[in-house]
Amino acid sequence: MNKDKIFKLAKGFRGRAKNCIRVARERVEKALQYSYRDRRNKKRDMRGLWIQRINAGTRLHGVNYGNFMHGLLKENIQLNRKVLSELSMHEPYTFKSLVDISRNSFPGNKNVVIPPRKAAI
Repeated sequence: MNKDKIFKLAKGFRGRAKNCIRVARERVEKALQYSYRDRRNKKRDMRGLWIQRINAGTRLHGVNYGNFMHGLLKENIQLNRKVLSELSMHEPYTFKSLVDISRNSFPGNKNVVIPPRKAAI
């Protein structure tokens, strides 16, 4: 890369990393490596967040995440985790109907008693 491109990419860096070409080139190269890696990690992190949201929503109705997903699979309901997490947050009644469908299709879902968690002090 030429000098102008390097300095344009280094805009906002601190110290010599923004105005000394040798340091700027190293920092820009490392920043590009981080951005490449983290574009992939973001997908992983989002999936984990969706699973946490679905789990929280299902536990309100006395079912855990694994049993809920298994029940949906048996009923051939093909909603991805992103959509399920949005439903659990913004459409609680729709989500409850999905939980009920899942509970009825998978015997492991019946009469699951999940004790309430104690608040951390």
